[in-house]
Amino acid sequence: MLHPWRAAYVNCVRGDCLDPLARYLMPMTEIVAATATNNEKQSATADARLAAIVDSSFDAIISKDLTSIITSWNLAAERMFGYTAEEAVGQSILMLIPDHLKSEETEIISRVRCGHRVASYETTRRRKDGALISVSLTVSPIKNANGEIVGASKIARDISAAKESERRIRLLMREVNHRVKNQFAVILSMVRETSKRSSDPREFEELIRARIMALSRSHDLLVTSEWAGASLFDLIQEHLKPFGREEQILLSGPVLTLQSNAVQNLGMAFHELGTNSSKYGALGSEDGQVEITWTIGSSAQGSGTQDLGAKDLGAKDLGRSVGASGGRDFQLLWTETSTPRPDDKGDESARKGFGTVVLQRVAPQSLGGSAQLERSPGRLSWRLSAPLASIIVPQAGIEGDDGAALGFGI
Repeated sequence: MLHPWRAAYVNCVRGDCLDPLARYLMPMTEIVAATATNNEKQSATADARLAAIVDSSFDAIISKDLTSIITSWNLAAERMFGYTAEEAVGQSILMLIPDHLKSEETEIISRVRCGHRVASYETTRRRKDGALISVSLTVSPIKNANGEIVGASKIARDISAAKESERRIRLLMREVNHRVKNQFAVILSMVRETSKRSSDPREFEELIRARIMALSRSHDLLVTSEWAGASLFDLIQEHLKPFGREEQILLSGPVLTLQSNAVQNLGMAFHELGTNSSKYGALGSEDGQVEITWTIGSSAQGSGTQDLGAKDLGAKDLGRSVGASGGRDFQLLWTETSTPRPDDKGDESARKGFGTVVLQRVAPQSLGGSAQLERSPGRLSWRLSAPLASIIVPQAGIEGDDGAALGFGI
């Protein structure tokens, strides 16, 4: 037997709504049913939105139970670790952890069981192909409807690029530190040697300023390449540019990328040669000419050195010359000619200053080679010979220029 108000409700449904209570209860019941349906729709919409966020995230989002078994795996996790969701779900999270870091998982699970979050920390994980990647991890407990902890969610972000950037910065800082100390030593040597050969304070200041600026130009080339070296052509161009007369300068040789030590020492030599030429030689007259050529030859210790210019270096020879640079020599020749001056007797001892020390001793010794400096009225030549391995960046490419002389113009 139905309760009176329920019977009245049934009658109302049948169309006989005489009881006021039944007329009141009927819309209330419909409201409750509609509210429940609406809540279900909202919950489904929220779940769908959350799933879309997880799937579209660039970070790997993984869930696991308290036994470290993977229960969900988003698309970013597939890209990061190389496993598909089908391969990963149901497997232990330990497959991602290198052997020496597996203790991390024990600690993480113990903290999650206590309801604690694991703040973001940096660690290493292993991809499917065995490669190790640097990641930033955040771990949080997962609770069920009753508030019980049933697992953990992990968010992993690939920080390999950031780590590589940090490594390069540290490397560059060590290189800069070394170079700065080296520059200080060079500057002190400049000051000492220049002071021995200059009695006029104004002349001394001018010479020191010019030589420090020359060091700065070499330094700028290295900074531009992030200390990876500098082109020999660019080095010569940079150091001779302040003297002008570009149309009187000819360059010829294969394209070479110089090591940082070679950049510094050859830069000093070119500065001293350019300074001398602008005062006493070809760059100080209208009819003068400077020709700078460089070649790669077989070792001077062998029988009969064979110079290989840009024209002689074919594609196969290029690779062999670089790969076997230890058995090759670098040859550079600076030759300048001009109309002899009346007071130019070609006496080397008359103008033997710091520049001569750089050309005959500092540059060749720093590169493990030897040099010859010859002067005669209206002519000067400087020949440098050094092991190719002390000149070029290892495995640097060498391109030919068909042996043609290159104009200095930009």
